[in-house]
Amino acid sequence: MIENEFWYVIYTRPRWEKKIAAILDQKGIENYCPLNKVERRWSDRKKTIMEPLFKGYIFIKIEETKKWDIKQIDGIVNYVYWLGKPARIRESEINNIKFFLKEFTSVEVINNKIVIKDAVIINEGILMNYKGMVIDVFGNKARVQIDSLGIRLSALFEKSSLSPIE
Repeated sequence: MIENEFWYVIYTRPRWEKKIAAILDQKGIENYCPLNKVERRWSDRKKTIMEPLFKGYIFIKIEETKKWDIKQIDGIVNYVYWLGKPARIRESEINNIKFFLKEFTSVEVINNKIVIKDAVIINEGILMNYKGMVIDVFGNKARVQIDSLGIRLSALFEKSSLSPIE
């Protein structure tokens, strides 16, 4: 492994995941487009097909200094960002996805959406580990009501800093 080479997640045009993976292969850029074996039914037949597990996303492994060159490829929209920078993915996470897909078929990706009246716990900041209830959601933010010490507080949080309480 090259010292400054990292895994990133990129957005692709809708239904371009396999095309982008093929283009990256031709350019010699390491990539991973997790494919899921799914049975599709039509009125006259059924067929098992391989479709991307994460719709609109593909993982790439590229040197830090070359990461911006990738956006020149037709079909790549942008990087997935985390805290204002392209999100880096650990090699172990990529390996976990590969292992999981070897073990299981017809895998389903479930998005943990935060909705009004969800009980949540705050994962970061000064209110870390406080529990509350979502009272409003807009964009990437959620307003959470926290009842503590006999008073009711309401604060705005990034949804990424909240976790649903089971």
